Amino acid sequence: MPLRFILKQLLMPPGILFLLLLLAWCWRRSRPRLATGCFVLGLGGLWLMSLPVVTLQVARWMESQPPLALDQWATLAQRADAIVILGAGRERGDPAWGGVDQSTGLALERVRFAARLAKASGLPVLTSGGLHYGTPPSEAWIMAQSLRDDFGVTARWQEEASRTTWENAQFSARMLKADGIQRVVVVTQAWHMPRAVWSFEHAGLTVVAGPVGFMGVDQNTPLGGWLPESRAFWRNAQLLNEAVGAVGYRLFYR
Repeated sequence: MPLRFILKQLLMPPGILFLLLLLAWCWRRSRPRLATGCFVLGLGGLWLMSLPVVTLQVARWMESQPPLALDQWATLAQRADAIVILGAGRERGDPAWGGVDQSTGLALERVRFAARLAKASGLPVLTSGGLHYGTPPSEAWIMAQSLRDDFGVTARWQEEASRTTWENAQFSARMLKADGIQRVVVVTQAWHMPRAVWSFEHAGLTVVAGPVGFMGVDQNTPLGGWLPESRAFWRNAQLLNEAVGAVGYRLFYR
């Protein structure tokens, strides 16, 4: 298991929050003030991460790219030359599918939306995503199979080497430019779209944003979103990871 993965799990919620609570327990006698601070941060972080109202407000701030209007789908070919679907991981060895790896729910949401866009516009599709576990099949291949079998759309290109959004953009741009394509519709989650657009523009492509899966929509949750929910914790973890990634990209990729 890569050290980078282990460090990420420890330094991002919930890992870092549990570490703070553990430190609070260890220092409760020797360093009571520091222990109290760690306890407040750890427990307070767990509480905030589990609130739907936090998801709603943070997502509204991060989802800066507007959705594609339905009446724009059929005319996308006037603004772009291809559709790019970004990978979102894979589920390993699903018994329901005979032990064959499948796309995650996020990836399937992207594939479904891209398939609708492709059918409406006639644009060709590229799937982008490498070896999530270091072994075949690639995310790009899995998404291409789902496009074909579930939605009747054939992916013209499969970019199977990327491991990050930056590599999605760099490797996809290389393939597309070889075929004379400079303008693309990028399909990914709405909260991930700003970093994706930034990466593809830095790869030299003109981007039309095709965001899907908006979290900044009021779900009418009980008590105005102040009641902790497990789904909110997962969503807030995604948003925090994306915020850290956006800052990191601007620091390390120039």
